[in-house]
Amino acid sequence: MVHYVLLIVCAVAIYLSCEWFVNAVEWLGKRLNVAKMAVGTILAAFGTALPESVVTLIAVTTGATAEAKNIGVGAALGGPLVLATVAYGVTGVALLLKRRKQSGPARSGTDAPPGGPGGPQLGDEKDMRRLAKDQTWFLPIFMVKVALGLVAFAFKPVLGVLFFAAYAVYFWRETRGGQDGEGDDEELAPLKSQRRAASPATWAVVAQTLAALAVIFFASQLFVKQLDAIGPMLGLSSAVTALLLSPVATELPEIMNAIIWVRQGKTQLALANISGAMMIQATVPSGLGLLFTAWRFDSALLWAGVVTMASIVYLLLTMRAHRLTPARLSVAAGFYAVFGLGLIPLLG
Repeated sequence: MVHYVLLIVCAVAIYLSCEWFVNAVEWLGKRLNVAKMAVGTILAAFGTALPESVVTLIAVTTGATAEAKNIGVGAALGGPLVLATVAYGVTGVALLLKRRKQSGPARSGTDAPPGGPGGPQLGDEKDMRRLAKDQTWFLPIFMVKVALGLVAFAFKPVLGVLFFAAYAVYFWRETRGGQDGEGDDEELAPLKSQRRAASPATWAVVAQTLAALAVIFFASQLFVKQLDAIGPMLGLSSAVTALLLSPVATELPEIMNAIIWVRQGKTQLALANISGAMMIQATVPSGLGLLFTAWRFDSALLWAGVVTMASIVYLLLTMRAHRLTPARLSVAAGFYAVFGLGLIPLLG
């Protein structure tokens, strides 16, 4: 019973700390004069993905056995899988629930007029191009990442540096991309740690950001440990728990951030946070894995890679056709169900 209680407590702690984090990171973006969408793709994504990258670094560099090191390899595949399926799907469901509660058509600041049976499109043509560009960056990098897990050659570890370089280019593109149009000068909610200040002190913004990240990191790790303990109680093997449940727990901060921004009517920031986190997960943990492990995939890891690519191809085609709606976005979660069903024969 203690594990279930701690699971609930950790989930609540992660959500509340994400509330403080997104509040602070928007002010941090304003202080750094960062474009609105870069707040999601760079600042928020880097903050919530950094703890997971540290875990991967520790696993691949200090693991005493090859099996211990492979935990980091599994994390490098599990993160993008959950973001490409569960995170996007939950965001779509959150949008559907929000619009169902509203009377009349939902018209958030970046939403376009109704665009078909799936409801209003998630942005205009410019928004769709931008979202599609992020997926276009991710897909080829991820394909190379999976392909390298199927082959072995002497200089493969050196290629890890190229993944760091790929993220550096993405980082440069996002931070140099200029402002993103409407909404960049919108008034921000007061900083939670200085509610009465119209313009909070920079030290308070930084302190709130770091404090929220610290709570997110430790609560997420405790959440994963509770899942590891509850899995066997439910009759799940350690392999299923590691591949199916733990990745969801490690990506919970990104999912919470997206839900909070959707609730605030900032749909584009929610989607940008997920796409930015995917770019980090596709490059930094992969580079670490290539440098410090054999980077060889078994059938379960290969299946995770295939499902991730299938989900991104679906989303990319929908975005390019300018037909992305909350209903169609929520379909992405179905790919994770397909992944779970596919694990049954692979692990059986």
